[in-house]
Amino acid sequence: MKNTFMTHKIRTLTTVVISLFLSVITNALGADMSNGADNFYKSDKVTLKKVEFNNQYKMKVAGNLFIPKDQKQGIKYPAIIVGHPMGAVKEQSSNLYATKLAEHGFVTLAIDLSFWGESEGKPGHLVAPEIYSDDFSAAVDFLSTQSFVDKERIGVLGICGSGSFAISAAKIDPRMKAIATVSMYDMGAAVRNGLRKSTTLEQRREIIKSAIEQRFVEFTGGEIQYVPGTVNKLDENTNPIQREFYDFYRTARGAYAPKGELPELTTKPMLSSISKFMNFYPFNDIDTISPRPMMFIAGEEAHSIEFSQDAYKRAAEPKELVLVKGAGHVDLYDRVNLIPWNKLTSFFTKNLK
Repeated sequence: MKNTFMTHKIRTLTTVVISLFLSVITNALGADMSNGADNFYKSDKVTLKKVEFNNQYKMKVAGNLFIPKDQKQGIKYPAIIVGHPMGAVKEQSSNLYATKLAEHGFVTLAIDLSFWGESEGKPGHLVAPEIYSDDFSAAVDFLSTQSFVDKERIGVLGICGSGSFAISAAKIDPRMKAIATVSMYDMGAAVRNGLRKSTTLEQRREIIKSAIEQRFVEFTGGEIQYVPGTVNKLDENTNPIQREFYDFYRTARGAYAPKGELPELTTKPMLSSISKFMNFYPFNDIDTISPRPMMFIAGEEAHSIEFSQDAYKRAAEPKELVLVKGAGHVDLYDRVNLIPWNKLTSFFTKNLK
């Protein structure tokens, strides 16, 4: 009897200790849900349909099509294609933007770029900026076949890296009538030069050397290696930018692993292909997009603000640079109270009329 009592007492104490431990861990790693963070927002005002279509490389591109529930038969609606952050999937940030814009009367299409999410492309996580850009044109192809979409009123919205892919596509696809970016990364400049041009020529050469060496390893049957991307754990040495990404991609705030994907691999591109970004110059000839309008949205405190400022400087009129007070880079992925919805809806309403 005494032993039974002691055993029960030990089990109870152990349970309490474990619960307290888990509580501490949860609080330590808990997501920052301030400013209305709502990445997985759902709306009863729109209908979601899963779709797929081929890009020009005959690769399947997967998308989520959002249609306003008050859609009227026989009416053709303006449409917006939404691209996800580099290394993410459509369920991270893109769906939120697509849903909110659909609530304002647009047909919206959030896509998975090739080699990511539910779209085709083997091996997964391959860097292929030309194919990424073609996915946007393929989305225009698809939307143009829908009876309820006005093919003369299609716009694009690129978040983070997709901002540079959308711009690359728009330069050679005049069917994209209005182009907006949010927290844009010029993936070419970021890999070539680093933030604020902090990467030296010697460091650039080392990146290329590492990528080519790894390419040969994979060609001869070796395992795929990935660029660190978002860290899986925080420690005292984790830099502020990685902490910012961690709070979205590695917590309940925005973590999402497509079926069959290992959560710890999300957002991590293949090392052997990362150097392909060295040859990616999306802002060259950006002025030729004019007279189609462009709008660049960035947080005033974003570590990536230089890319939106650079694109704005190079672009021709009509153009607009919107800086969001108090916002960082990842804040504009999902913090509903910081995202300038009125700016976005008025931009697309005016320019897709």
